[in-house]
Amino acid sequence: MALTHKTPPVLLCYSSTMRTQLLSFLCLTSLLSAAEVDLVVYGGTPAGISAGITAAREGAKVVIIEPTQWIGGLVTGGLCRTDVGREQTIGGFPREFFSRAAAAQPGTSMWYAEPKTNLATFKTMLEEAGVEVVTAQSLKSITKEGPRITRLTTSAGTTYQGKMFVDASYEGDLMAAAKVSYIVGRESQAHYGESLAGYYPMPIRPRTVEVMESDCPSIGGTGPSYIHGTPAGISGLDAAGKPIFGVYAAPQLQPGSADHRTQAYNFRICVTQRPDLKVPFPKPATYDPAKYELLLRLIRAFPGVRFGRLFHLGGVANDKYDLNAQGLFSTDYPGANTAYPEGDAATRAQIWQDHVDFIQGMLWFLGHDERVPQSLRDQCNSWGLCKDEFADNQYWPYALYVREGRRMIGEYVMVQKDLQNDIFKEDSVGMGSFVIDCHIVQRILAEDGTVRDEGSFPDAPALPYQIAYRSLTPKLTECENLLVPVCLSASHIAYCSLRMEPVYMALGQASGLAAVMAMQNKTSVQAIDTKALKQKLLDQKAVLELAELATMARSSKLPGLVMDDQDAERVGHWQGSTYGSTLDGSSRHDENLEKGSKSVIYRLKVPATGRYEVRVSYASAPNRASNVPVSIAHAKGSTQVLVNQKKVPPVDKLFISLGTFSFKADQDAVITISTQATDGIVGADAVQLLPQ
Repeated sequence: MALTHKTPPVLLCYSSTMRTQLLSFLCLTSLLSAAEVDLVVYGGTPAGISAGITAAREGAKVVIIEPTQWIGGLVTGGLCRTDVGREQTIGGFPREFFSRAAAAQPGTSMWYAEPKTNLATFKTMLEEAGVEVVTAQSLKSITKEGPRITRLTTSAGTTYQGKMFVDASYEGDLMAAAKVSYIVGRESQAHYGESLAGYYPMPIRPRTVEVMESDCPSIGGTGPSYIHGTPAGISGLDAAGKPIFGVYAAPQLQPGSADHRTQAYNFRICVTQRPDLKVPFPKPATYDPAKYELLLRLIRAFPGVRFGRLFHLGGVANDKYDLNAQGLFSTDYPGANTAYPEGDAATRAQIWQDHVDFIQGMLWFLGHDERVPQSLRDQCNSWGLCKDEFADNQYWPYALYVREGRRMIGEYVMVQKDLQNDIFKEDSVGMGSFVIDCHIVQRILAEDGTVRDEGSFPDAPALPYQIAYRSLTPKLTECENLLVPVCLSASHIAYCSLRMEPVYMALGQASGLAAVMAMQNKTSVQAIDTKALKQKLLDQKAVLELAELATMARSSKLPGLVMDDQDAERVGHWQGSTYGSTLDGSSRHDENLEKGSKSVIYRLKVPATGRYEVRVSYASAPNRASNVPVSIAHAKGSTQVLVNQKKVPPVDKLFISLGTFSFKADQDAVITISTQATDGIVGADAVQLLPQ
């Protein structure tokens, strides 16, 4: 037995042999006094609560250990307008929870209960299931015997001996302590063949104040509208030519390169305009108006811009709103979270407080700085915190929105294609459907000294997709009794869609059931019967598939060579869309803007020299262009065909034939859709080559 703790000073007076014997006795006594449970869940997040309750309902003795004072993570800690994607993909435990929370407040819409109601609902469900909950104790150490975790010791010195473990923390601390492989930051495009991966500078997308306002749904509207991209050319330099606060020199990276950065964090703030509930936004002790110079320049670039455009305000119960970030400058704090995922307790505490001060300072700046137009100051001051939420935390949300921390590299890594093309999984234990949504990673200086949004990307749709059980399990050789439903095995790009609380909760439910099955069968979590697990999940009303998926993700089933728009090269900004009949449930269009400067280029490697029929697909509509130029580079030169995208494609309402052409095996077939001189919106979906 390895003795890893320090020798107590009281034992120094004994001989070396006696000290060893006494220390061995103390360690043995500690082990004998360890609390024994079936399942130890680290992280009282919604996923952890889901895993714990699910396992307890199966008869397991469960303890949930939460490092903060509060359980429920973002769902009780500020994010009260839950992002769900397609509601029909959510069943099982998450639907049960959100239904109960809504029912606790008559008149409350599903998914949109108050934070305090969400907290009360979780507490009730935990009590009903008989789950032990420990708060304000973080992970200090673990003990492993071979590939199995045996004990977890908290910062308070309490030790828990378990048969199975779940890491449901947002940071992945238990996973890391167990020496499970993980990554922090962004992979390159080449790493997994992801078109969206890596360093991603956004171009300026010019917008007037009217367009800025129309970009954003009205307060209380449905659906997310987190507008990314820089809306105008705004200088990022001060009088001395140095970057202003929050703006960084562009890194020496090529687009698509890997780095260690991840998307910005913020707080999701519960706000109201009700006089009987409103608490004025506080002024932080560290307030520095210089931190908001870029915000001031944005306001001046768009005279008349409203408070409801600078922030996303989503209505919830009782005239409260979930205030979230959107746009170039909002509650997101790009570049301030780099050290957080792997930081120690002191580092994380400093970053946490820095985010509190930055966001509170921003709201104080908007409400009180005389350089801000009076109308905007009045709008800001009409809002405030809610005096009946987070009262034991000065009305400030409990949870920092850790959008992305560590990501496990497990038995299977979910990547971009798993969300857009390869959406079916034999070991499906849950579904996702949210768009691939990455908030700003950093604000950088362009060569001309103006600011660019880096890391976010516009309109990257995802189909409803199945999530592999293998993405919850570490590699067998690394750990055989650990499940990871939050920091699961996924690329940065896939995680941008997976990172929704109902998805975490669904994966928590699967983890709780899998842990019990592994205990009952005395096997590893990797070796359980996934068919039996799926049946248990279905019995508990989980959603693992949708009937409509049979008509989606068809590209892998079609004959010949097929390339979807997601895998094509795009020049200029092409808006993602799920409108109409398309190959894999989504396509792109040019927004009817910047004609002649945009194109989509499909490069296909033909397997053998010969003649191939070339087909293209698009979503037809009355407002589409009637004269879309499509060029085909083939063995005998290049041919251009004009396509009328107002007409429904004749082949299965999906493809139109452009003709048959000769291609060589050593020469790519290149099909280019252009917007030159087109008289309407130009769409781009897929290209198919059929050997003749």
